[in-house]
Amino acid sequence: MSTQAITMDELLASSDINGLSTGEVIEGVVSDVKKNEVWIDLGAQGIGVVLRREIGYGQNLEEGQKITVSVVDPEMDEGYALLSMKRAVKDRGWDELQRLHEANEIIDVAPYDANRGGLLVELEGIRGFLPVSQLAAGHYPRVSGADKDEILQKLHALTNKPLRVRVLDVSRKDNKLIFSEKEAVKDDLQARFSELKVGDEVEGMITGVIDFGAFVNVDGIEGLIHISEISWERVDNPRNYVKVGETVKAKIIAIDKDRLSLSLKQMSEDPWLEQVKTFKAGDVIEGKVTRITPFGAFVQLSPSVEALVHVSEMSDDEAVDPEKLFRLNEKKQFKVLDIDSESRKIALSLKEAKATKAKVKK
Repeated sequence: MSTQAITMDELLASSDINGLSTGEVIEGVVSDVKKNEVWIDLGAQGIGVVLRREIGYGQNLEEGQKITVSVVDPEMDEGYALLSMKRAVKDRGWDELQRLHEANEIIDVAPYDANRGGLLVELEGIRGFLPVSQLAAGHYPRVSGADKDEILQKLHALTNKPLRVRVLDVSRKDNKLIFSEKEAVKDDLQARFSELKVGDEVEGMITGVIDFGAFVNVDGIEGLIHISEISWERVDNPRNYVKVGETVKAKIIAIDKDRLSLSLKQMSEDPWLEQVKTFKAGDVIEGKVTRITPFGAFVQLSPSVEALVHVSEMSDDEAVDPEKLFRLNEKKQFKVLDIDSESRKIALSLKEAKATKAKVKK
Protein backbone atom coordinates (compact mmCIF):
# COMPACT_ATOMS: atom_id res chain seq x y z
CA MET A 1 0.00 0.00 0.00
CA SER A 2 1.55 3.29 -1.05
CA THR A 3 1.34 6.51 0.86
CA GLN A 4 1.41 10.01 -0.55
CA ALA A 5 2.63 13.13 1.22
CA ILE A 6 -0.14 15.66 1.87
CA THR A 7 0.71 19.34 2.12
CA MET A 8 -0.73 21.58 4.89
CA ASP A 9 -2.70 23.63 2.34
CA GLU A 10 -4.32 20.45 1.02
CA LEU A 11 -5.11 19.33 4.56
CA LEU A 12 -6.82 22.62 5.33
CA ALA A 13 -8.68 22.56 2.03
CA SER A 14 -10.02 19.08 2.66
CA SER A 15 -11.07 19.80 6.24
CA ASP A 16 -14.42 21.06 7.51
CA ILE A 17 -12.83 24.21 8.90
CA ASN A 18 -14.20 27.27 7.16
CA GLY A 19 -12.54 30.68 7.12
CA LEU A 20 -14.33 33.64 8.65
CA SER A 21 -16.08 36.21 6.48
CA THR A 22 -17.15 39.77 7.18
CA GLY A 23 -20.68 39.98 8.53
CA GLU A 24 -20.77 36.33 9.58
CA VAL A 25 -22.48 35.66 12.91
CA ILE A 26 -20.74 32.97 15.00
CA GLU A 27 -20.52 31.70 18.56
CA GLY A 28 -17.46 31.80 20.76
CA VAL A 29 -16.34 31.52 24.38
CA VAL A 30 -14.96 34.40 26.43
CA SER A 31 -11.32 33.57 27.18
CA ASP A 32 -10.09 36.83 28.72
CA VAL A 33 -11.82 40.00 29.96
CA LYS A 34 -9.72 43.17 29.96
CA LYS A 35 -10.58 46.80 30.65
CA ASN A 36 -11.00 47.88 27.03
CA GLU A 37 -11.48 44.58 25.23
CA VAL A 38 -12.69 41.01 25.55
CA TRP A 39 -10.92 38.07 23.90
CA ILE A 40 -12.99 35.32 22.36
CA ASP A 41 -12.02 31.72 21.64
CA LEU A 42 -13.54 30.76 18.29
CA GLY A 43 -12.33 27.17 18.40
CA ALA A 44 -10.98 25.94 15.09
CA GLN A 45 -11.58 29.40 13.59
CA GLY A 46 -9.01 31.01 15.82
CA ILE A 47 -9.36 33.86 18.26
CA GLY A 48 -11.00 37.25 18.09
CA VAL A 49 -11.39 40.43 20.09
CA VAL A 50 -14.42 42.55 20.93
CA LEU A 51 -13.66 46.16 21.78
CA ARG A 52 -15.51 47.50 24.82
CA ARG A 53 -17.62 49.91 22.73
CA GLU A 54 -18.92 46.95 20.68
CA ILE A 55 -20.10 44.91 23.66
CA GLY A 56 -23.38 46.67 24.27
CA TYR A 57 -24.90 48.58 27.14
CA GLY A 58 -25.23 46.73 30.46
CA GLN A 59 -23.38 43.57 29.34
CA ASN A 60 -21.10 42.02 32.01
CA LEU A 61 -19.01 39.25 30.48
CA GLU A 62 -17.11 36.52 32.33
CA GLU A 63 -14.51 33.98 31.28
CA GLY A 64 -16.06 30.78 29.98
CA GLN A 65 -19.28 32.54 28.95
CA LYS A 66 -20.66 31.58 25.52
CA ILE A 67 -21.61 34.59 23.39
CA THR A 68 -22.69 35.40 19.83
CA VAL A 69 -20.59 37.82 17.82
CA SER A 70 -20.45 39.28 14.32
CA VAL A 71 -17.26 39.37 12.28
CA VAL A 72 -16.16 42.95 11.52
CA ASP A 73 -12.74 42.03 10.07
CA PRO A 74 -11.90 38.32 9.64
CA GLU A 75 -8.14 38.81 9.91
CA MET A 76 -6.32 41.77 11.40
CA ASP A 77 -2.58 42.26 10.81
CA GLU A 78 -1.91 40.62 14.17
CA GLY A 79 -3.73 37.48 13.03
CA TYR A 80 -6.88 37.68 15.13
CA ALA A 81 -10.42 38.60 14.07
CA LEU A 82 -12.14 41.85 14.99
CA LEU A 83 -15.61 41.08 16.37
CA SER A 84 -18.74 42.91 17.56
CA MET A 85 -21.51 41.84 19.91
CA LYS A 86 -23.66 44.84 18.99
CA ARG A 87 -23.58 43.98 15.31
CA ALA A 88 -24.37 40.35 16.04
CA VAL A 89 -27.52 41.41 17.83
CA LYS A 90 -28.47 43.67 14.93
CA ASP A 91 -27.59 41.09 12.30
CA ARG A 92 -29.80 38.49 13.94
CA GLY A 93 -32.35 41.19 14.65
CA TRP A 94 -32.69 42.11 10.96
CA ASP A 95 -33.16 38.44 10.11
CA GLU A 96 -35.87 38.05 12.75
CA LEU A 97 -37.60 41.25 11.68
CA GLN A 98 -37.56 40.11 8.07
CA ARG A 99 -39.12 36.83 9.18
CA LEU A 100 -41.82 38.67 11.19
CA HIS A 101 -42.59 40.85 8.17
CA GLU A 102 -42.86 37.94 5.76
CA ALA A 103 -44.95 35.90 8.21
CA ASN A 104 -47.20 38.95 8.86
CA GLU A 105 -46.99 38.15 12.57
CA ILE A 106 -48.57 40.30 15.27
CA ILE A 107 -46.13 41.26 18.05
CA ASP A 108 -46.16 43.35 21.24
CA VAL A 109 -43.93 46.40 21.52
CA ALA A 110 -43.58 49.25 24.02
CA PRO A 111 -42.50 52.59 22.47
CA TYR A 112 -39.59 54.21 24.32
CA ASP A 113 -40.16 57.77 23.07
CA ALA A 114 -42.30 59.94 20.80
CA ASN A 115 -42.02 62.86 18.41
CA ARG A 116 -44.67 64.80 16.51
CA GLY A 117 -44.60 62.26 13.69
CA GLY A 118 -45.17 59.15 15.78
CA LEU A 119 -43.64 56.69 18.24
CA LEU A 120 -40.07 55.39 18.52
CA VAL A 121 -39.82 51.63 18.99
CA GLU A 122 -36.84 49.29 19.50
CA LEU A 123 -37.16 45.60 18.69
CA GLU A 124 -34.44 42.93 18.37
CA GLY A 125 -31.81 45.62 18.96
CA ILE A 126 -33.07 47.67 15.98
CA ARG A 127 -34.72 51.05 16.31
CA GLY A 128 -37.86 51.63 14.28
CA PHE A 129 -40.79 53.99 13.90
CA LEU A 130 -44.56 53.78 14.31
CA PRO A 131 -46.05 56.75 12.37
CA VAL A 132 -49.13 58.54 13.65
CA SER A 133 -50.96 57.48 10.50
CA GLN A 134 -50.44 53.82 11.45
CA LEU A 135 -51.98 54.09 14.93
CA ALA A 136 -55.28 52.32 15.55
CA ALA A 137 -58.41 54.43 16.02
CA GLY A 138 -58.32 54.17 19.81
CA HIS A 139 -54.82 55.67 19.99
CA TYR A 140 -54.97 58.19 17.12
CA PRO A 141 -54.49 61.71 18.59
CA ARG A 142 -57.66 63.57 17.61
CA VAL A 143 -57.10 67.27 18.33
CA SER A 144 -58.63 70.48 17.06
CA GLY A 145 -56.66 72.52 14.56
CA ALA A 146 -53.91 69.89 14.37
CA ASP A 147 -52.25 71.40 17.47
CA LYS A 148 -48.73 69.90 17.32
CA ASP A 149 -48.03 70.28 21.03
CA GLU A 150 -51.29 68.57 21.94
CA ILE A 151 -50.57 65.77 19.46
CA LEU A 152 -47.12 65.26 21.01
CA GLN A 153 -48.63 65.20 24.49
CA LYS A 154 -51.08 62.45 23.47
CA LEU A 155 -48.29 60.45 21.82
CA HIS A 156 -46.08 60.68 24.91
CA ALA A 157 -48.95 59.15 26.88
CA LEU A 158 -48.50 55.98 24.76
CA THR A 159 -44.80 55.50 25.58
CA ASN A 160 -43.85 52.49 27.71
CA LYS A 161 -47.28 51.00 27.10
CA PRO A 162 -47.75 47.72 25.20
CA LEU A 163 -49.07 48.03 21.66
CA ARG A 164 -49.91 45.20 19.26
CA VAL A 165 -48.28 45.83 15.88
CA ARG A 166 -47.13 44.28 12.64
CA VAL A 167 -43.88 45.04 10.80
CA LEU A 168 -45.09 47.18 7.90
CA ASP A 169 -41.73 47.67 6.19
CA VAL A 170 -38.19 46.46 6.91
CA SER A 171 -34.97 47.14 4.99
CA ARG A 172 -31.55 46.35 6.39
CA LYS A 173 -29.93 48.08 3.42
CA ASP A 174 -31.79 51.35 4.07
CA ASN A 175 -31.75 50.88 7.87
CA LYS A 176 -35.54 51.24 7.81
CA LEU A 177 -38.03 49.63 10.17
CA ILE A 178 -41.70 50.72 10.17
CA PHE A 179 -44.44 49.35 12.42
CA SER A 180 -48.22 49.52 12.08
CA GLU A 181 -50.85 49.15 14.77
CA LYS A 182 -53.65 49.53 12.20
CA GLU A 183 -52.45 46.45 10.34
CA ALA A 184 -52.35 44.43 13.57
CA VAL A 185 -56.00 45.11 14.39
CA LYS A 186 -57.27 45.07 10.79
CA ASP A 187 -58.43 41.45 10.79
CA ASP A 188 -60.29 41.81 14.09
CA LEU A 189 -61.91 45.03 12.89
CA GLN A 190 -63.12 43.45 9.67
CA ALA A 191 -64.71 40.66 11.68
CA ARG A 192 -66.44 43.21 13.92
CA PHE A 193 -67.53 45.30 10.94
CA SER A 194 -69.20 42.24 9.43
CA GLU A 195 -71.36 41.95 12.55
CA LEU A 196 -72.58 45.56 12.40
CA LYS A 197 -75.31 47.07 10.25
CA VAL A 198 -76.98 50.43 9.73
CA GLY A 199 -79.57 51.03 12.45
CA ASP A 200 -77.63 49.20 15.18
CA GLU A 201 -77.21 50.96 18.50
CA VAL A 202 -73.64 50.91 19.81
CA GLU A 203 -71.74 52.21 22.82
CA GLY A 204 -68.39 53.95 22.63
CA MET A 205 -66.05 56.46 24.21
CA ILE A 206 -65.48 59.98 22.90
CA THR A 207 -61.81 60.20 21.86
CA GLY A 208 -61.78 63.64 20.29
CA VAL A 209 -64.04 66.66 19.87
CA ILE A 210 -63.39 68.98 16.95
CA ASP A 211 -65.23 71.81 15.22
CA PHE A 212 -67.20 69.56 12.85
CA GLY A 213 -68.08 66.77 15.27
CA ALA A 214 -66.76 64.10 17.64
CA PHE A 215 -64.76 60.89 17.22
CA VAL A 216 -65.88 57.77 19.07
CA ASN A 217 -64.02 54.53 19.79
CA VAL A 218 -66.51 51.68 19.40
CA ASP A 219 -64.69 48.56 20.58
CA GLY A 220 -61.62 49.54 18.56
CA ILE A 221 -63.56 50.80 15.55
CA GLU A 222 -63.49 54.52 14.81
CA GLY A 223 -66.80 56.30 14.58
CA LEU A 224 -67.64 59.89 13.73
CA ILE A 225 -70.62 61.86 14.98
CA HIS A 226 -70.97 64.78 12.59
CA ILE A 227 -72.02 68.08 14.17
CA SER A 228 -75.40 67.77 12.41
CA GLU A 229 -76.02 64.43 14.19
CA ILE A 230 -75.14 65.50 17.72
CA SER A 231 -78.47 67.05 18.69
CA TRP A 232 -81.86 67.89 17.23
CA GLU A 233 -81.03 71.45 18.23
CA ARG A 234 -78.72 73.53 16.06
CA VAL A 235 -75.21 72.89 17.37
CA ASP A 236 -72.64 75.67 17.11
CA ASN A 237 -70.00 74.06 19.30
CA PRO A 238 -69.84 70.25 19.75
CA ARG A 239 -67.84 70.74 22.96
CA ASN A 240 -70.98 72.02 24.65
CA TYR A 241 -72.61 68.61 24.11
CA VAL A 242 -69.89 65.92 24.43
CA LYS A 243 -66.57 65.62 26.26
CA VAL A 244 -63.45 63.49 25.68
CA GLY A 245 -63.60 60.35 27.82
CA GLU A 246 -67.40 60.37 27.99
CA THR A 247 -69.23 57.14 27.16
CA VAL A 248 -72.16 57.58 24.77
CA LYS A 249 -74.76 55.45 23.02
CA ALA A 250 -75.29 56.18 19.35
CA LYS A 251 -77.01 54.79 16.27
CA ILE A 252 -75.10 53.65 13.17
CA ILE A 253 -76.34 55.67 10.17
CA ALA A 254 -73.64 54.60 7.66
CA ILE A 255 -70.74 52.15 7.43
CA ASP A 256 -67.70 53.17 5.43
CA LYS A 257 -64.58 51.09 4.70
CA ASP A 258 -62.96 51.61 8.09
CA ARG A 259 -65.25 54.01 9.93
CA LEU A 260 -68.77 54.22 11.31
CA SER A 261 -70.99 57.26 10.86
CA LEU A 262 -72.96 57.67 14.05
CA SER A 263 -75.87 59.71 15.34
CA LEU A 264 -76.57 60.80 18.88
CA LYS A 265 -79.76 62.68 18.11
CA GLN A 266 -81.46 59.68 16.51
CA MET A 267 -81.34 57.91 19.86
CA SER A 268 -84.32 60.06 20.86
CA GLU A 269 -87.56 61.22 19.20
CA ASP A 270 -87.32 64.30 17.02
CA PRO A 271 -88.73 67.11 19.21
CA TRP A 272 -89.24 69.21 16.06
CA LEU A 273 -92.25 67.09 15.13
CA GLU A 274 -93.92 67.80 18.46
CA GLN A 275 -92.96 71.45 18.80
CA VAL A 276 -94.01 72.37 15.25
CA LYS A 277 -97.59 71.43 16.14
CA THR A 278 -97.85 74.69 18.10
CA PHE A 279 -97.50 76.71 14.87
CA LYS A 280 -99.77 77.05 11.84
CA ALA A 281 -99.77 79.01 8.61
CA GLY A 282 -100.98 82.56 9.13
CA ASP A 283 -99.74 82.87 12.73
CA VAL A 284 -97.69 85.90 13.66
CA ILE A 285 -95.02 84.73 16.13
CA GLU A 286 -91.83 85.93 17.73
CA GLY A 287 -88.46 84.42 16.76
CA LYS A 288 -84.77 85.02 17.41
CA VAL A 289 -82.37 85.62 14.52
CA THR A 290 -79.62 82.97 14.65
CA ARG A 291 -77.93 83.27 11.23
CA ILE A 292 -77.80 85.94 8.55
CA THR A 293 -76.94 85.10 4.94
CA PRO A 294 -77.18 87.00 1.62
CA PHE A 295 -80.31 85.02 0.69
CA GLY A 296 -82.12 85.33 4.00
CA ALA A 297 -82.05 84.86 7.76
CA PHE A 298 -82.63 81.83 9.99
CA VAL A 299 -84.95 82.33 12.92
CA GLN A 300 -85.33 80.13 16.00
CA LEU A 301 -88.99 79.73 16.96
CA SER A 302 -88.52 77.14 19.74
CA PRO A 303 -85.56 75.10 21.11
CA SER A 304 -85.74 72.63 18.20
CA VAL A 305 -87.59 74.55 15.49
CA GLU A 306 -85.76 76.87 13.13
CA ALA A 307 -87.33 78.67 10.16
CA LEU A 308 -86.18 80.76 7.21
CA VAL A 309 -87.25 84.24 6.21
CA HIS A 310 -86.17 84.60 2.58
CA VAL A 311 -84.75 87.92 1.43
CA SER A 312 -87.83 88.38 -0.77
CA GLU A 313 -90.01 88.24 2.37
CA MET A 314 -88.07 90.87 4.29
CA SER A 315 -89.17 94.01 2.50
CA ASP A 316 -90.78 95.32 -0.65
CA ASP A 317 -87.42 96.93 -1.37
CA GLU A 318 -85.66 94.56 -3.78
CA ALA A 319 -82.25 95.95 -2.77
CA VAL A 320 -82.71 95.08 0.90
CA ASP A 321 -79.53 93.93 2.67
CA PRO A 322 -80.20 91.26 5.35
CA GLU A 323 -76.98 92.27 7.18
CA LYS A 324 -78.37 95.77 7.69
CA LEU A 325 -81.91 94.70 8.47
CA PHE A 326 -81.08 92.09 11.15
CA ARG A 327 -78.73 91.63 14.09
CA LEU A 328 -77.80 88.25 15.55
CA ASN A 329 -79.93 87.19 18.55
CA GLU A 330 -82.40 90.01 17.77
CA LYS A 331 -86.06 89.12 18.36
CA LYS A 332 -88.70 90.11 15.81
CA GLN A 333 -92.25 89.30 14.81
CA PHE A 334 -92.73 87.06 11.75
CA LYS A 335 -95.70 85.62 9.91
CA VAL A 336 -95.78 81.89 9.19
CA LEU A 337 -96.25 81.40 5.43
CA ASP A 338 -95.89 77.63 5.12
CA ILE A 339 -95.01 74.53 7.17
CA ASP A 340 -93.57 71.49 5.39
CA SER A 341 -93.33 68.78 8.03
CA GLU A 342 -91.91 66.20 5.62
CA SER A 343 -88.97 68.41 4.68
CA ARG A 344 -88.79 70.00 8.15
CA LYS A 345 -89.04 73.48 6.65
CA ILE A 346 -90.95 76.56 7.74
CA ALA A 347 -91.15 79.72 5.64
CA LEU A 348 -91.56 83.09 7.38
CA SER A 349 -92.27 86.62 6.27
CA LEU A 350 -91.16 89.79 7.99
CA LYS A 351 -92.98 92.17 5.67
CA GLU A 352 -96.31 90.36 6.03
CA ALA A 353 -95.98 90.37 9.81
CA LYS A 354 -95.54 94.13 9.65
CA ALA A 355 -98.54 94.45 7.31
CA THR A 356 -100.69 92.33 9.62
CA LYS A 357 -99.62 94.39 12.61
CA ALA A 358 -100.44 97.61 10.75
CA LYS A 359 -103.95 96.34 9.90
CA VAL A 360 -104.56 95.47 13.54
CA LYS A 361 -103.63 98.99 14.60
CA LYS A 362 -106.11 100.45 12.11
